[in-house]
Amino acid sequence: MISTNAAANPCTIGTPGQKWGPEERATWLAQTTIKRSYKDDVLSKLEALKTNFDVVQYGELSYSKPKYPLFAVKTRQTGGAKPTVLVTGGVHGYETSGVHGALTFLETKISKYTDTFNFVVAPCVSPWGYETKNRWNPSAVDPNRSFTTESASEEAKALMDMVASLGVPIIAHFDLHETTDSDESEFRPFLSARDGEEYVPGEIPDGFYTVGDTENPQPELQAAIIKAVKQVTHIAPADRDGNLIGSKMEQEGVINYPLKELFLCAGLTDAKFVTTTEVYPDSPNCSAEECNLAQVAALTGALDFVQQALLLRQTDGDDENKPVRPTWAVGVLSEVRDVGTYHRRSPS
Repeated sequence: MISTNAAANPCTIGTPGQKWGPEERATWLAQTTIKRSYKDDVLSKLEALKTNFDVVQYGELSYSKPKYPLFAVKTRQTGGAKPTVLVTGGVHGYETSGVHGALTFLETKISKYTDTFNFVVAPCVSPWGYETKNRWNPSAVDPNRSFTTESASEEAKALMDMVASLGVPIIAHFDLHETTDSDESEFRPFLSARDGEEYVPGEIPDGFYTVGDTENPQPELQAAIIKAVKQVTHIAPADRDGNLIGSKMEQEGVINYPLKELFLCAGLTDAKFVTTTEVYPDSPNCSAEECNLAQVAALTGALDFVQQALLLRQTDGDDENKPVRPTWAVGVLSEVRDVGTYHRRSPS
């Protein structure tokens, strides 16, 4: 079914049909309040991870120094040229399981994969949005439409700079999100008001889904994620038109977006394996903990798929369990190295 709990609240800021200027943005900002603590909820957990990982500060938001330092968690290399996986959460700060799913993965599951991959995990890209439970940053800018050279989002720019500084190719990027009732009840009406457009009501999918890349959809990867998440929570059905959130459902629980064209976080790199996860936290059938576990299941399902793709086993005369890379997998890694670490573009 499709959620029907998302009746829109009209936005009264500004003049209908006219884009917001500085005054309207300031009015909106004045209405935001702190609702939870980045320090208590996130930084305290990062501190505990320092025993087993490198926790590095890659930036700091200027909104309220030193309140919002930005951190990434990196695995410690133990030799060998392992491919690197990027995990991002909290690009939209109010999407709670994106943040805590990434942290839970670090706390409980990552060790299964560190022999195969190096990891860079940015669990809370937008800490101001996390504290205020907001989709935008204080400038009323959506970080997840801002991964461009001339970005108006400090959050997006800091993450782009950090990824560029790694100096290694990214084989996979998994960006953790939620689709919430507040997307329809609050943020879409405010988006329409901000941009001087008419608000057209939509529907919120009731369940988990993924967003692949139109240019590199990786349907088998998406299917592996859906299969894994099914063990934790339900998958969003298509609406009466065969769509999810306005886009054609390509297979169960999967839609595609042109990630780079829309300047989305998931289009930040030229990784071969990419997805955006979308958990539905407002379902009466899914607790907050299950939302976090759904994100973890998405990551493990994706990593199991990529690991099998890159490290297929073949019988060896001396060791039948010896892992080898098939010819096509070597080609994938070569392709990633050729295209570089990340992809940054100017707005069209």
